[in-house]
Amino acid sequence: MILARFLLPPLCVALLSGAPMAGLADDGDHDRARQALRAGEVLPLPKILQRVDAEFPGEVIEVELERHRGRWVYEIKTLRGDGTLLKLLVDAGDGRILGVRGRDGDGSREGGNRRRGRDDN
Repeated sequence: MILARFLLPPLCVALLSGAPMAGLADDGDHDRARQALRAGEVLPLPKILQRVDAEFPGEVIEVELERHRGRWVYEIKTLRGDGTLLKLLVDAGDGRILGVRGRDGDGSREGGNRRRGRDDN
């Protein structure tokens, strides 16, 4: 996770400082995300990335924090050593992996490794 080592500090600073982040449509969304972190509604990004790396090692290339079905969700794109690009949906409140989708190195879709969380229907 060499790339994550370089991206983590700026991403954390951006979340806490008010800098714009991908996945947050406007300043109001960003303010709500920052408030959610302060209120303990979402886990800090470094903690989420540790959990993701333990189960899906690779280089984190993109992170978004957004509201999905009434809850905060981290959308994390990871490039694995074999060239597979994974898109993970992670519950920002408890760090639970909600879903995983992947594409292999040639761009074709891998089998739908979708996990369903307690709240998904």
